[in-house]
Amino acid sequence: MADKKIPPPGCTWAQRPKHIILTVCLTDVKDPTIKVEKNKMLFKGVGGTEMKEHEVEMEFFKELDPEKSKFVVRPREVSFVLEKMEEGPYWDRLLSTKLKQPWLRIDFKNWKDEDDEEEGGEGQGQDLEEMMRQMGGLGGAGGAGAAGGAGAADMGDLQKKAYQRPSLDDLDIEDDEEDDMPDLE
Repeated sequence: MADKKIPPPGCTWAQRPKHIILTVCLTDVKDPTIKVEKNKMLFKGVGGTEMKEHEVEMEFFKELDPEKSKFVVRPREVSFVLEKMEEGPYWDRLLSTKLKQPWLRIDFKNWKDEDDEEEGGEGQGQDLEEMMRQMGGLGGAGGAGAAGGAGAADMGDLQKKAYQRPSLDDLDIEDDEEDDMPDLE
């Protein structure tokens, strides 16, 4: 066998002024090798539906703080919160190369535009706080997170009511309308 190239796993990313949210979309990862350095990261692991080996090395656009960066291996993915060395404007791109990588996409569920940052941080920010808590960062819930949590519970009740299946009793069908139907032969 000639030296086969190991395929990269699918990855998604989003950013905030202080950090990069990176997800390696590979299920059931076994014994991953993960190295986070100032300007690059290596991920190597066996996973996916066919339990094949995947590997990706990313050279970042700017520097990260490997000491503050965290990751967690989950059943469906490997999640990273990579701390930027300098807080500030959003990076133009994730990787140092300008070439489009087919395995790398934007994570729209975590994406927040740079100018949206001032808008109270509700919604997706809470997911990030929860993820950080699970990774060992961020201790207890802050004041804003606790207040938002109660609102989210109320929304859950509203959503359950909104998606209940309607009953046929709710339809206004008169008895005499039903009699107009011909008998089946």
